[in-house]
Amino acid sequence: MVQENYQQKTLGILGGGQLGRMVIQSAINYNLTIHILDPDANAPCRHICQQFTQGNLKDFDAVYEFGKNCDVITIEIEHVNTEALKRLESEGKKVFPQPHIIELIQDKRSQKQFYKQKNLPTADFVLVADKEDIHKQSHFLPAVNKLGKEGYDGRGVQLLKSAEDLEKAFDAPGLLEKYVDFEKELAVIVARNEAGAISTFPPVECAFHPEQNLVEFLFSPADISVKIATEAEQLAIATIQNLGMVGILAVEMFVTKTGELLINEIAPRPHNSGHHTIEANFTSQFEQHLRSVLNMPLGNTEARCPAAMVNLLGEAGFTGDAIVEGMDAVLAEKGVFMHLYGKKTTKPFRKMGHLTILEENRSLLKEKALRLKETVKIKA
Repeated sequence: MVQENYQQKTLGILGGGQLGRMVIQSAINYNLTIHILDPDANAPCRHICQQFTQGNLKDFDAVYEFGKNCDVITIEIEHVNTEALKRLESEGKKVFPQPHIIELIQDKRSQKQFYKQKNLPTADFVLVADKEDIHKQSHFLPAVNKLGKEGYDGRGVQLLKSAEDLEKAFDAPGLLEKYVDFEKELAVIVARNEAGAISTFPPVECAFHPEQNLVEFLFSPADISVKIATEAEQLAIATIQNLGMVGILAVEMFVTKTGELLINEIAPRPHNSGHHTIEANFTSQFEQHLRSVLNMPLGNTEARCPAAMVNLLGEAGFTGDAIVEGMDAVLAEKGVFMHLYGKKTTKPFRKMGHLTILEENRSLLKEKALRLKETVKIKA
């Protein structure tokens, strides 16, 4: 077996936000060379990568020229120019996840059709062209109206409970997804390298912000039966195998009241539902992402300890230079780890950082997570 020299390869990442930042923090341990492309001159990755390029991730020339100087190209956000990535791939560059998979996942309509074609369980849905089309489907309510493209961090998702809600519908191509009366929301992160090795992280339980539709709390492991945990991991494996994808994939799913698992959405990159793995698991999702796209052996994903993750969001009503309140209280706590994302400016509900809490006692874990969420405030 030929020993790979990973240090001689340059990994290019499209996107320089907090996900890229945490990938770089793992890459430092292996002396890996990371180049970043991001439109923001003050992106969180700017000062910790070997080379930073400011450029539009959706611009063909910007992505193509950036990729020419890399050996392997990956992403930390899906909204990128896939035509440029296809050109780079055709010229011999390794692009993971593969461009056609990014393209599929960029559109929630094609994503849902893929599940159906591959017999992967998901909620019933209908494709819609615009608001007028949605009005014709009023019999399908209650349903979740999702934009086909450009939805991110809770944006582009609207619950339509009855005909009275139809005016809130998006006047753009998308889908109506039958509302699922679920018991829990889970996420499983699965990785696959170029050699075909696959590894899953234990399922986690997500609690979403009631207004912003983004993860507010995460608990690991999920409070579910061994049977459902095993089925959730198998569903994540089936998804990445059906895609034939190389890289890391977050599979969000519902557990229905009858114990059925339904895929909600997938993300082909490190994900908010895996942040706790930095401290809570033997291998973090960020290191596993590196290992998968560089075809390294995949790491052990077992949990060291039960954990909670709390997203630190910008406080409502504050925009400007960020001030973190409550940091001293966090630093005084055993088993609590603060991660700030290097974002100079805060605005309402912007992801500014997260806390990871390690605690063997599950009831204490929840109590501590709730208390610390109210302790840390990010204002301006």
